[in-house]
Amino acid sequence: MILDTSAWIELFEGSELGQNVKDILISNECYTSITSISEVANWAAKHDLDAQNLIDRITKESQILQIDSPLAILAGKLNFQRKKINKKWGMMDSFVLSTSLIYGFRILTKDSDFKDLSNVQLL
Repeated sequence: MILDTSAWIELFEGSELGQNVKDILISNECYTSITSISEVANWAAKHDLDAQNLIDRITKESQILQIDSPLAILAGKLNFQRKKINKKWGMMDSFVLSTSLIYGFRILTKDSDFKDLSNVQLL
């Protein structure tokens, strides 16, 4: 399962949904797109938190999946398609989606922009 940035943030905030994320991390092999690292670093800066500590936790509890050319090309194509469906859809979401499709993993997210996709588990 790939954890989207929103799932990590719920975990870091210690919310009830974050407890669900914690349980999933314990019972599943989990992965994170490298793009989520930048989003977590941005979120940490906004909340005056130590980004490195959060990123260290992500890398300890999940395997980081890198971007290569086929994945990036698919993300671009998906971004074009998804924008037709949802104007709020962003490129980072496209990277998470393309990563999940290439590796064959489900996405764990709180982001309702993913709600119409079959390979998604919403928190």
